[in-house]
Amino acid sequence: MDTLEASSPADATSRRRSGRTVKQPVLYQEDPNISTPTNGAPKRKRAQHVGTENQNEEDGSGNEDSDDGVPGEEEVAEPKKKPRKAPRAAKKAKTAQPESLTLAIRPAVNGARRPSKPKPKPKKPRAKVTMLGGTEGTGLYAEVFLQASSTDDVAANWIESYKVHNANAMCELINFVLRCTGCDLQVDVHDIEDPDNAPNKLTDLQDEYQSKKITEYPLISRAKSNTFSRAIMEDFLESLIQTAHASGILHDDVVFIENIMVWVTAMSSSTIRPFRHTATIILIAIATSMCKIIKDIANQTATTTRQKESEEKRKSVNKGRVAALKEKIEDNETKRQGAQGWMLDIFDTVFVHRYRDVDPRIRADCTAALGAWILTCPEVFFEGSYLRYLGWLLSDEVPMVRLEVLKQLLKLYQDSENLGRLRAFTERFRPRMAEVAAQDAEPNIRALAVELLDEIREMGLLEPDDIDSLGRLVFDSEAKVRKAIAPFFAANVDDSYEAVVEELGGEEGLEDAIGEEAEDDYDSPRKIWLKFKCVAELLDSYDIEESQEGTPAPGVESIIHWGSQETRYTMAAQVVYEGVEEMTDWEMLGGYLLYDISTTPNKRAKKDPLDTFKQRCQLTEKQEKLLLEVLNVAAKLRLTDAISQETDKKGKRSKARMDESRQVQEATASHLAQFLPKLLRKFGANPAAASAVLRLGRILDLEVFQELRQDSTEFDSLLEDINKQFLSHADRNVLAEASSALLHATTFEDLEEVTDSKLQELWDKTTTTLRQNVKAKTPQMRTIANTVHRILRLANISDPKDAFLKEPRATPKSKDPSPRKIIDILLELINQYASVVDDTDADAIITNSANALLSFYMWTVRSIQESLQNNSPLPEIPARAETVSALTNLISQRDKLDEARCSAIGTLLDIHILFATFRHTQTPEADSELSTTISNLVEELSPQAQALILSTFIAAERHYARKTHKSLEEAADDELPDEPESDPEEESDDDENDDESEKLRRRQDVLLAEKRLCELTGKMVLAIVAQVLDASGPKKGELRKRLIRNKMKLGTNFRDVLGYLDEPKAKKSHHKAKPKVAEKKEAVAAPATELVGDEEDEIEEVEDAEEGGGEDLKRRELVDEIPEDDEQEGEGGGDGGTGKEQDEIEDDVMGD
Repeated sequence: MDTLEASSPADATSRRRSGRTVKQPVLYQEDPNISTPTNGAPKRKRAQHVGTENQNEEDGSGNEDSDDGVPGEEEVAEPKKKPRKAPRAAKKAKTAQPESLTLAIRPAVNGARRPSKPKPKPKKPRAKVTMLGGTEGTGLYAEVFLQASSTDDVAANWIESYKVHNANAMCELINFVLRCTGCDLQVDVHDIEDPDNAPNKLTDLQDEYQSKKITEYPLISRAKSNTFSRAIMEDFLESLIQTAHASGILHDDVVFIENIMVWVTAMSSSTIRPFRHTATIILIAIATSMCKIIKDIANQTATTTRQKESEEKRKSVNKGRVAALKEKIEDNETKRQGAQGWMLDIFDTVFVHRYRDVDPRIRADCTAALGAWILTCPEVFFEGSYLRYLGWLLSDEVPMVRLEVLKQLLKLYQDSENLGRLRAFTERFRPRMAEVAAQDAEPNIRALAVELLDEIREMGLLEPDDIDSLGRLVFDSEAKVRKAIAPFFAANVDDSYEAVVEELGGEEGLEDAIGEEAEDDYDSPRKIWLKFKCVAELLDSYDIEESQEGTPAPGVESIIHWGSQETRYTMAAQVVYEGVEEMTDWEMLGGYLLYDISTTPNKRAKKDPLDTFKQRCQLTEKQEKLLLEVLNVAAKLRLTDAISQETDKKGKRSKARMDESRQVQEATASHLAQFLPKLLRKFGANPAAASAVLRLGRILDLEVFQELRQDSTEFDSLLEDINKQFLSHADRNVLAEASSALLHATTFEDLEEVTDSKLQELWDKTTTTLRQNVKAKTPQMRTIANTVHRILRLANISDPKDAFLKEPRATPKSKDPSPRKIIDILLELINQYASVVDDTDADAIITNSANALLSFYMWTVRSIQESLQNNSPLPEIPARAETVSALTNLISQRDKLDEARCSAIGTLLDIHILFATFRHTQTPEADSELSTTISNLVEELSPQAQALILSTFIAAERHYARKTHKSLEEAADDELPDEPESDPEEESDDDENDDESEKLRRRQDVLLAEKRLCELTGKMVLAIVAQVLDASGPKKGELRKRLIRNKMKLGTNFRDVLGYLDEPKAKKSHHKAKPKVAEKKEAVAAPATELVGDEEDEIEEVEDAEEGGGEDLKRRELVDEIPEDDEQEGEGGGDGGTGKEQDEIEDDVMGD
């Protein structure tokens, strides 16, 4: 030491660079500059981080120990300038005592740090920085990822090399870490020997790395050339730590883990994301390995302790063995404390900062690691001070992090032994879990939160209010959430059922009251009825929206397409069917609903237990409706399951499977045929229940009437019951379901005569009722509106030509000397109530009458097309002048945004578009009269009607723009000017103090305004394409320009609707044009391959036409040619489209 102290700094530096002789180093415990960590000492301060991290971060982390607040997110920003070099680390890495060259230490000279000669600033290496080198990888990285050796072998070889030359081995390991970040820059042995300079060296490396502007790194790369694998890296690190533990280096050589921590911990706080993310994953993997080591040591200590206690209990105690076992226990405890110290050091220096990193991937990785640590080392991490991090992360703004938190919590709650440790955590964060389940924006997160809360419920830690709030999710709109809530709802049903059974005297008391249950007897009381009753009660209690909804806003019901969508109750019934096993027996449920409990005698001296049971099973009106929905879903899913059972998992069918499936289908249809008439008779008076029963008619297989050898009287009786519902109800749901059931009956050809006769009876009764209502001295508008609605429903499912055009015979008792046709009555109703405003019944009469006329013309067009195809005489073609005049008169008398006016405009446009399909119809040349008749069917809208339609469009456009606070384009000089208009709904939409109901009403208004605008615009676009609107006259094309003026101003839906008016853009052909063959002989002599090539070129040219554009419409024969003005507009710098004059449209412009 005297020589060392007398030597100059220059000599020391020169000897250090050339390799000094091996001398006795200062021991780790003897170095005055380093405080030796002990079990009772405060936690070790982390090394100085690279970058521009806040200096007060370590002090501020002390606030995280408080249980009151949630720490904020750490914003790690990318530096714009080169960061300053960080000061030297307060704690330095220590060296071991190998036989060869040792790692650098800091010996004390007179109690002070040895001065060193300032080194010149090394040149920055210009090594190639790549996205994780592939096959060119060398060293430890190549051994781990590119060779066939196992990670255990690679780790064992590295430990052996560390024993021989620790500095070289550590240098190789740090370079491996750098390569895992995607950086090919390396450190050398001198950098490893100088741990004080580690932060500065890493700063240089990250500056060089950042200069390459690499945006992707191996940990997140999905490139095929990426040889990196996170799983392999983690396996290697685990093998490395486990091997170091087995060899004793982990516990005996403190420098081993100390040097890893100096470099990788500094990288974990780097401002460069690849460095920070990769280093965090590496340290997490090391901490996870430490947890496993602690667990293994604890198991060994427990085994050794049992051996020691067993040896001490013997009569002749072997003191030597006891002493050895005791020494082994103490040694294991020392190792455990050392490993736990490093693990907690990683937690304090890495996790507490990275769990709130700006990168959500890092936060998610930290969350997953904490969950693994809690499960592996519960004695260390299963405490409130660590669990609270999971609770805080439940409020993370990124769904990926919240999902990972729920996954880890679900693992903890699935073990019932953790009940005691989780009680305080559950009490604190249960409201947040319930909030996530009910209100999170991501359906998969909500579904997982429901599963978590179901586990908490099984532990008995869920409050009744939380159970009720979760139970209401059976009516949720998300399918994933409803599927997840099914077991939770079933558990609630079981709890309610057990309480009811206990109330009625237990299982034995029920058996005595009910008696023996027959297997196929659906009409006698059974215990399962109590389960059905509990389901109905829970659904009723959870359905709180019905009372809150009240009367919908005017026009809201028009958003819904009645009778074709699943209702809230239908979706809830699916949850019940999937969760409650007893609901699959839908026949039992049907028998329960048909049983008349109200007739049960109650006047007895002593109450009979059976009467008590029946009274307990009695249903309210709403509960009956809910169970009818469940019955509907159960029967439908029974048939669906039977059909799916015909094939196995491989999609193959077998005769046995098909026979079994057919038996189930026949049995279900047979029971439905028996239940349906009975249910209609019992529940037909209630519109809500009747619509649910009529929905069963959709799934009824009508062939069962023949297969069961039943005559047509059964089918006739069923149709008669449906007709009664159709005629006796005014509810639109009942009429929609009855119409659907009748339409389903028309598909049964074997009993077509029965169906036609029943439909004719409906026509006769409905039209007679309409005539009587119109001729009454004081016509009832509500009755007329309901009758017209029935006529509309009938016109949608059967041809109304005979009913509309048939002239009734005058009877002696009739007071009307000249009975009118139904079509004339409908036109008269439109003219009569056109001026009646602010009346719901008047609007319903007008709208339904116009739609009924539209259906009539659609059936007429269909019959004309069939006659032309069959070369048969044309049917009677009714004149449209009166209809067009009535609709035009209605449009002119109503306000511009009146619902009846908008509906009439749509009907008027549809009628003209419908007959425009005959523009392209081919007729025999010899039959000039037929050609004239067909061509006269195509008519353009009158200028008066076009002006009314345009003014309505402008009003709807302005109304929607005002509702959404959007600005509109001003009219150009060559465009149609906008008429000044006062909005009838001038009211302030900027009141921020509105309650929730008012905000909901405003959102509904916006949706309705957009719906009105897009529907009207869509009809106008179709009319323009069909050349019945803006197709002739001096102002031809100006309406089209007016439509597209604000195309980019009013949202995506409006823009997409107007997109069908755009001209197709010319696309460059990717093939070379082939020379044309001049002569026919050369064409004949051309090889076959060349002909095929020409044909393929033609196909490619056809495919190049833009879908929905002029060329595409012409190719599909929707139009004959493109208008000349459109061609000129395209040539003049429009959308680049070209084409000829458009003058014809094919039959399918209107569609259905």
